Amino acid sequence: MAPTKIEDGVVVSLVYKLTVDGDILDQSSADDPLQYLHGADNIIPGLEKALTGLAVGDNKQVVVEPLDAYGDYDPDDVEDVERSLFPPEVELEEGLVLAMRDESGNQFEATVIEVDDEYVALDFNHPLAGETLTFDVKVIDLRDPTVDELAHGHPHAPGMNVH
Repeated sequence: MAPTKIEDGVVVSLVYKLTVDGDILDQSSADDPLQYLHGADNIIPGLEKALTGLAVGDNKQVVVEPLDAYGDYDPDDVEDVERSLFPPEVELEEGLVLAMRDESGNQFEATVIEVDDEYVALDFNHPLAGETLTFDVKVIDLRDPTVDELAHGHPHAPGMNVH
């Protein structure tokens, strides 16, 4: 029997629209809903907490403050890096998002916020750090996860072969 409400260990499918200050930043549709495993930290904590207990067909507007989303903007997470450390063929410009790795192989992103002949200012904050996020959501499906989904901590696309 399928779950009747959102709780830990349930795969949730929802349609959402994310806005910041009235501007739409992201959205999904019924044809391509967001799917996540509730309780597995697949989505930001403030949204996950607000969805607990909802059922299929429920609509809700959720306002998530920075602390429960991507945190406050931290000006100390901006760093000047010598321009000479970048390959010359890389066209650095304001707004460019760079995929980077640390010494341990962890991936992260940085946004170029300023470029001159000597330095490149990189912002390591999440692009939505410091922002209050508004989600308009509609729950369209709830189901039990597969054994693999539970083991991996996230839902898999239909027909996806996972070994």
